[in-house]
Amino acid sequence: MADVRKKDSFHIAGPRHLDRVDWSVAEHRRTIASSLVQSVSILERYEKFDTSKDVANTWWEFFDFDLVDTLRDPDDSSIFGAIFEYKLYREYHHSSYKNVPRYVIAFRGTMVKRRTCYGDFKLDVRVILNRLCVSSRCQVAMEAVENLVADWGSTNIWLTGHSLGSAIALQVGKDMAKRGYFLETYLFNPPFPSTPTERFKNQRVKDSIRYARSLLTASLAIVVKGYSSYNSDDYDPNFAMLSSWTPHLFVHPSDPLCSEYIAYFEHREKMLARGASAIERVAAQNSIVSLVSMAIGKDIDPTHLIPSANLIINKSPNLYGFRQVHGMSQWWEPHQVFEHKLYQPNSEISSPAFNIEDEGSLV
Repeated sequence: MADVRKKDSFHIAGPRHLDRVDWSVAEHRRTIASSLVQSVSILERYEKFDTSKDVANTWWEFFDFDLVDTLRDPDDSSIFGAIFEYKLYREYHHSSYKNVPRYVIAFRGTMVKRRTCYGDFKLDVRVILNRLCVSSRCQVAMEAVENLVADWGSTNIWLTGHSLGSAIALQVGKDMAKRGYFLETYLFNPPFPSTPTERFKNQRVKDSIRYARSLLTASLAIVVKGYSSYNSDDYDPNFAMLSSWTPHLFVHPSDPLCSEYIAYFEHREKMLARGASAIERVAAQNSIVSLVSMAIGKDIDPTHLIPSANLIINKSPNLYGFRQVHGMSQWWEPHQVFEHKLYQPNSEISSPAFNIEDEGSLV
C-alpha cells in the first residue's frame, strides 16, 4: 500500500466538522458535492493498489453514500467519474426537504500522473477549442446520466465536477437541459476559455478589453450567423432554451481559469441594467472560437456560455497561490467567506441569493 498523502486522507484534510447534514443549507450541499468529487480523484490516484477504496471510501461513507459505479475513459481506462447513491434518500423522499439527491454523478479534474496526464491535457485543449462535447468521456458521462434519468427521473439526480470535470458536468447538464431535464448541478472552478480580464487591476483596462471582445464576437456572429437566426429578442434559440436551468458555479477571483465567469455575468448585468443593445446580447451568447469553427463547417456550441447561474465567489484571501485558489479544499474548509449572486436573463438585475455573513457563519 502506498503512503497516503495528507490531502487525500479524510481524517486529516476532509470536512469532519460537518457531522450533521441539513440538506436545506447551501453550505452543506456544497461540502458534500465537493467531497464526492475529491473521492473520484483519490480513486484514480490509488487505483493500482488493492486497497484504493480504503483511502477514498470515507469521503462518501461519512455522508451516507454508496459507490454504485465508476466511469472510465475508453482510451486510457482511467477513472474520470463515479456514481454515488444516497442511502438515506427514502427517509427524506416524502418529507419537506427539496434538495436531497438520490444519485450524484461526480467528475474529477485534470491529474498530472503517467496514466492520465495525456488524456486529461488533450481534453483541456478540447475545452479551449469548444470541442469537449465530441470527446469519448462526454459520451460515457452522457450515457450514464441518460440511464439514471430514464430509470429514476431527473428531479433528484445531481451533477458535480471540478475544473475539467466541471466542464464535462456542464456539457452534460446543458445537453439534458435542452431536452427539458434540469439537473441540480455543482461546478467547482469551471474553466472559462477566454482572456482573464478579471486579473487586471485597472477597471478602465478591463472594460476596454471586454468591449473590444464583445464587438469582435458580435461582428463575427453577424457575419457567420446573421440576425435571421435569432428571434425577436435577439436570443439564439439554443441559448434561450437553457434559461430555466440554473447551475451553481463556484469560483475564486484569483483563479485565472475560472475567474472570467465573474466578469461575464457582471458585464451581462450591466447590459441589462442600462438596456443592452442587440449587438451586446448577441456577443453574450457566442464565443470567438465557436464562431470560427462554425465558419469552417463545424457547428459547436460553446460549453462555458450559459444564460443562468447561481455564482458563488470565494472572497477569502489567496495566501498560497494557484494551488489554493484552484484546489478543492477551499470548498469545504471552515471559515471561508463567500458571496452569492443569482443571475437570470429574464431579470432586470441580479439579486443576492444569500448574505455573505450568513454563509461565513455556517462553518
